Amino acid sequence: MSADQDPLALRLPVIGLVAPSGSGKTTLLRAVVCDLHARGLRVGYLKHAHHSFDLDLPGKDSFEIRAAGAAQTLLASRERWALQVENHTKGVDPDLEEMLARFEHDSLDLVIVEGFKHAPYPKIEVFRAALGQAPLYVEDPHIIAVATDDPLPRAPHPQRLPLARPSAVADFVLTRSGLGG
Repeated sequence: MSADQDPLALRLPVIGLVAPSGSGKTTLLRAVVCDLHARGLRVGYLKHAHHSFDLDLPGKDSFEIRAAGAAQTLLASRERWALQVENHTKGVDPDLEEMLARFEHDSLDLVIVEGFKHAPYPKIEVFRAALGQAPLYVEDPHIIAVATDDPLPRAPHPQRLPLARPSAVADFVLTRSGLGG
């Protein structure tokens, strides 16, 4: 899929990283985001969590008010703010488009997504042969590159990126997003 066919790219460049747990996906993401930030880009980050989580702790006022039934809880301080919204359809995975719409698009240059591996959007797979799992790119036409230091087991395959060089992955993200390279 080209960027001009991608409906997400019409609003804000979006690219994701997908991989099984333990592949080093978050480590690579941290390095890529740091690199992009150092280049002056404003990066949004969206992570698909496969479990319940809280930004607040039991016993804190905001936690207790949310637990009492508040549909939305906004935590604000001098340093940051976070809005928690209760998912009205419990047990259903969040929709990528709906989550992307929540960002302040005017304050960002691109969004990096971690997960949402079944959604149709441009993704980079992190592949490690040592995990013994089949590569995702074989079944997913939305995987546009594979970050790995291993040979890729199946051809044809998307562009191969050096996993040990996050700056090369950042270059690819910028080029793919139309933000330079």
